[in-house]
Amino acid sequence: MQKNRKSVFPGGVHPTDGSDKILSMDAAVQQYWPDTVTILSEQSFGGKCRLLVKAGDTVEEGQLIGEPEAFMAAPLHASVSGRVLDVTEVMNQGRKILACIVQREKEHREPEGVYRTAAADIRGISREEILAGIRDGGLTGMGGAGFPTHKKYETDKKIDTLLINGAECEPFLTCDYRLMLEEGHALVNGVRLLLKGSGAERAYICLEDNKPQAAENLSSILKEARESGVMESSEQVEVKVLPTKYPQGGERQLIQAVTGREVPMGGLPADVGVIVSNVGTARAAADMILGGLPLIRRIVTVTGSVKNPGNYLVPVGTSAKELLELAGGVTVSSNRVIAGGPMTGPCVASDWNGEEELFYITKNTSGILVLPDSVYEEQPCIRCGGCENACPAGLAPWKIDFAFQEKDYDLCEKLYASECIACGCCSYICPAKRELTVRTRMARDAVKQRMRERAVKKA
Repeated sequence: MQKNRKSVFPGGVHPTDGSDKILSMDAAVQQYWPDTVTILSEQSFGGKCRLLVKAGDTVEEGQLIGEPEAFMAAPLHASVSGRVLDVTEVMNQGRKILACIVQREKEHREPEGVYRTAAADIRGISREEILAGIRDGGLTGMGGAGFPTHKKYETDKKIDTLLINGAECEPFLTCDYRLMLEEGHALVNGVRLLLKGSGAERAYICLEDNKPQAAENLSSILKEARESGVMESSEQVEVKVLPTKYPQGGERQLIQAVTGREVPMGGLPADVGVIVSNVGTARAAADMILGGLPLIRRIVTVTGSVKNPGNYLVPVGTSAKELLELAGGVTVSSNRVIAGGPMTGPCVASDWNGEEELFYITKNTSGILVLPDSVYEEQPCIRCGGCENACPAGLAPWKIDFAFQEKDYDLCEKLYASECIACGCCSYICPAKRELTVRTRMARDAVKQRMRERAVKKA
């Protein structure tokens, strides 16, 4: 187990003292299988699938029900066995999305195999079989934007390093932590599969130093795997412990902290010989390739101002409202409900009374967070430079903010707004409570759209 005492990526913040994680970090994962699931045809923004089922059809758990229609989409599978009640548009986080509503009629059956309790023998599994499993199993990034996993691994770039992201730097969330504690064997076997599939020389399971038990557990499992003789000497997998600092788990920040390499502007991790995958994705790879179970479930943290904060293993399509009820309900009437964590997750409801539906769990839903509502009024920028010092991408958010409000998109581009990672550090640190993250992200999207339009004209 390696330790880095000094973080090498610039900026970043320390948004909490750890009391947020304590709410749910000791809560063992509970399984919950609802009576119905609402499986969205769009599991990530822009990742639309064409649904292959209709009302009245019978589906089996793991059955293919959606084919990708967009670059950001991965195959979609039934998360429960039962009958399709309807295929209709539903509201999800303010948008209408076509969905498949399934009534569960059979109990879930765990995949067979020893991969969840011991090191698996993967010597007979080829790289091509691993890549096919990643693609056909509908694997996506489970800690961020939900990018289709197979697109990362099918690169023509030379990859020498695989980073498995277990940093879980976002406040309040503990689903990855519990996965590393409770499903360590499946996770490690998934890492070994992804390492072979990537063609890289080495893999690092990366986590922050506020998770010592997880680091010890994974290190012990790796030692056990090596001693068993099943894990070959060529499988170079290590646990990498990094300082606790947000956003340590950001893809580019993680690459810089572990390898010292910087992803070029407009580039991808593969451009510097690296692939980054979430720990949940690694576990899903083991489920699919060793257990035959596509990505149809995930662990979700339900925390904040709820009666019983916890972690729940649920099928894709589970109602967020049901999970909040399972956690005992909200404990403050003046509240904000967030899909994900407080730094990057969108607010989906204010003053929620427990009656309206909120949203449905997708492959990349890491948490449901309830916070007491607080109202801040934006004040004029005082040019303190705090946002500039905190930005892990090295930007000047306050300058981009002014340029965007003036609709000066040329200046936004010159200020490299396209490199914003929407981590929220600038808004968090701003003493004037300015909505820097929102407007810098909007500037980023506007600049990227201009870049795409120029590329089309040149082509």
